[in-house]
Amino acid sequence: MSDLTEVLLTRIASDGPMTMADYMAECLLNPRFGYYTTKDPLGATGDFTTAPEISQMFGEMVGLALAQAWIDQGAPFSFVLAEIGPGRGTLMADILRATRAVPGFGDAAEVHLVEASPVLRGKQHDALGNRPVWHATIDTLPEDKPMYLVANEFFDALPIRQFQREGDGWCERLVSQQDRSLHAGLGGNAPVPVLSHRLEDTEDGDVVEICPAAAPIASTIGQRIEQNGGVALIIDYGDWRSQGDTLQALKAHEHVSPFETPGKADLTAHVDFEALALATPSAHSKLTPQGVFLERLGITGRAQALATGLIGDRLDSHIAAHRRLTHPREMGNLFKVLALFPTDAPPPPGCEI
Repeated sequence: MSDLTEVLLTRIASDGPMTMADYMAECLLNPRFGYYTTKDPLGATGDFTTAPEISQMFGEMVGLALAQAWIDQGAPFSFVLAEIGPGRGTLMADILRATRAVPGFGDAAEVHLVEASPVLRGKQHDALGNRPVWHATIDTLPEDKPMYLVANEFFDALPIRQFQREGDGWCERLVSQQDRSLHAGLGGNAPVPVLSHRLEDTEDGDVVEICPAAAPIASTIGQRIEQNGGVALIIDYGDWRSQGDTLQALKAHEHVSPFETPGKADLTAHVDFEALALATPSAHSKLTPQGVFLERLGITGRAQALATGLIGDRLDSHIAAHRRLTHPREMGNLFKVLALFPTDAPPPPGCEI
C-alpha cells in the first residue's frame, strides 16, 4: 500500500467519499506524494512518451506554425512565447531551434513556462538554461503583450468529475473505500445544471465528464489573445464532446487501475474540446486531427529531408516516429488540435475555420 493510499483512506474515513476531481488532484499534485511533484514521468524510463519526445519534427512544425501566425499578425516586436505543461522543455527547445531562421522572431520572443512540478522545472532548466521565466499558473503570465502559446498534453491532466445519467438526473462517480482499498461508486441522483444540454444526446447509464478547471484557463488564454493578439495551439487527446468513462492510469507505459497505486501512476482523461471553444472570447478553429495538422504543415517533406543519410535501425526509428505522430491508427486521429486566435486575424497554419 502506497503512502498516498493511506492519506486518501484517512481522508475518506473522515470526510466521506471524494469526487474524482479531488482524487485526481491528490494523486497528481499532493505536495509529498503526488505524481508530478515527485518524479519525471516522461520517456522510456518513465510512464509515458509525448509527441515532442518521439521526434524533433513535432516541435519544428509547431514552431513554424507559431512563427507564421506571428508574421500574419504583423510580426510584433515583443511578445510572450509561452508553454503550459512543458514537460522536459523538449518542445520549447525544438520551437526555438526551428524558428532561428525566421528573422526577428527569436529576438522578439520572451519565453515563459507554466509548470508546477519542481522536478520538471529542473529538466526544463537543463534544456533551456536561464532563458525562460517560470510561473506556477497562467495568471501571472504578462498581460500587456501578444501571446503565442502551446498546450500539448496539458488539459488531459486536469482533474475531472464524472456523472452517470439516471433518468433526468445524474449520479456522480465518487471514490470510496472498501476493505482498505479504493474504488469508484455512485452518489445520489440529482440535477446537474451544467449538464442539462447533455440530456439531448445521452441515455441512462451513459457517463459524461466535466473538467472544472479547463474552461477558466481557456477563457483567460482566449481573452488575452483577443485583447493583445497572438495564438494558442491546444493539442491533446479527446474529442469535440465528452462521452464515456475516459479516466486512465499509465505506469511504466502500461495501463493500470486508476485506484491501484495512487501517486505512482499518471492519471489523464480525454479533453472535451467543445467546453474550451465555448469558454474563449476569441475566435477558434475547427477541431483538427493531429495527423492532418502536421501534414498540412509539411511534416512528410521534413521527414524525407531528415531521412537522407539514415540507414538501418536509425532509418527504421525515424520512419516509425513519423508514422506514430501522423497515422490515423496511432496519434494521428487520437490527438486533436484546437487553435485560438483574434477574431480579426486568420487562423494559424494547419488549422481552418
